[in-house]
Amino acid sequence: MEKTAELKYTPLSSEHTKLGAKMAHFAGWYMPIQYEGIIAEHNHTRTAVSVFDICHMGEFYVKGDALKTGLENMFSSSVIDMPVGKCRYGAMLNEKGGIIDDLIIYRTAKEEWMAVVNAGTIDKDFAHLKSHLKKGAQIENRSAVLGKLDLQGPLSRDILSALIPDIAKLQYYTFNHFDILGERNIISRTGYTGELGYEIYISAGKVAELWNLLLKDKRLKPAGLGARDTLRLEMGYPLYGQDVDDNTTPLEANLAKFINFERDFIGKGALLKKLLRALRVL
Repeated sequence: MEKTAELKYTPLSSEHTKLGAKMAHFAGWYMPIQYEGIIAEHNHTRTAVSVFDICHMGEFYVKGDALKTGLENMFSSSVIDMPVGKCRYGAMLNEKGGIIDDLIIYRTAKEEWMAVVNAGTIDKDFAHLKSHLKKGAQIENRSAVLGKLDLQGPLSRDILSALIPDIAKLQYYTFNHFDILGERNIISRTGYTGELGYEIYISAGKVAELWNLLLKDKRLKPAGLGARDTLRLEMGYPLYGQDVDDNTTPLEANLAKFINFERDFIGKGALLKKLLRALRVL
């Protein structure tokens, strides 16, 4: 297929073609939907280990005092009480309490964070953050220079330990910096499948080398977005743009446990009004 300016391609597009992947458009990107087949890839992830190309996701780096810059008020979950090395799931809301995006925040230093956002909302999310963060905040969109691979399945620790022996020390929803292919990058024990798994961030120029290195282990197979979708559906994880959007509140999406009402955040007032109305009905 001829490349166009409108469609975006991950650094692994040619690798997918070599492997005979069925490709399709997703959130403005040309992505692998399946290789061997969605059911086969789903089952292999549940019983062994699969690798997913997630280079289409967005990564923002934010620096500054979380209270003074207003970063703390940008999400349904608090960021100031996170230890360095911790990840946290939450949502960025509009004034009506609608979900602009659901995302994961990483605290990388005392006054530094990384926000990992959905592919189809990168521009919208970045504009929202820039318009609401106060003086003193520094924000950088590194989505174009970072690649991302998700290693998911019960054998993922065994596979990754061969390259990074210390990976076994990571606890669920934590991360650290590790040396891999001459770079020092973030690897987190997180994922979108409900299995033991890791998300690996590496420069876009190195991601194909890492992809091929991992696939040398025959226990590992590539999986596409089709299996990723069935795996997350099986776990009840929401997909932005399909299950939630700007008009859906976390309360309506059964995501109330990811709201910290003990501090101020954009959309809090609207959510409290909805809760009060619900209580009156009851």
